[in-house]
Amino acid sequence: MLKADRHDLGNRLKNLHFDVVLDVTAYNASDISCLIEGLGSFGTYIMISSSSVYPDDGAQPFLETSQLGDNKFWGQYGLDKIAAEKQLLELVPDAYILRPPYLYGPMNNVYREAFVFDCAEDDLPSYLPRKGELKLQFFYIKDLCRMMEKIIENQPKEHLYNVGNSEAISVRQWVKLCYACSNKIPEFIGVFDEVNRRNYFSFYDYEFFLDVERKKALA
Repeated sequence: MLKADRHDLGNRLKNLHFDVVLDVTAYNASDISCLIEGLGSFGTYIMISSSSVYPDDGAQPFLETSQLGDNKFWGQYGLDKIAAEKQLLELVPDAYILRPPYLYGPMNNVYREAFVFDCAEDDLPSYLPRKGELKLQFFYIKDLCRMMEKIIENQPKEHLYNVGNSEAISVRQWVKLCYACSNKIPEFIGVFDEVNRRNYFSFYDYEFFLDVERKKALA
């Protein structure tokens, strides 16, 4: 195992060949350029981007060909992901880019499903925006890994994929499923006041959906 700063690789990787580069931590253009500059030879390059590259006021469901732009909920994070994608395609034109919605699963470093699990374990109520009708689209981290395996194995002609579940789920139903993992039934408290949703819930008050037909055709 090699451990290094992608912004200070020097010649550590220059004499190595990598069959596959799975870039899961590229957040801006500099992240991309520094890594590629530090690499020697490599085969398939797959970057994990984000659904945040689509503007919040864009037509939905978002297609891979939809216009990219500023998203008021994701702010600079989304703009930096757009810049990272652009930089990658300039340097590695045949790279693959995956755009997931909300990811969940083991080792998630974002306090989302773990927050709800903790509430269930502590027998706390679940505060939801309004009646909990907001719908979210998810993707299981192991399904993301399987998608990358498919790309490596098949080398598909399409190089840009929205990845996510085929159906969205309401936050109310999602919380029920999380509590059920602890054999609990949640007590719901609807929040109708103009309070920042992130003060009591794990997600922005933003409903979006990715078209994943291209992904389904590969899977």
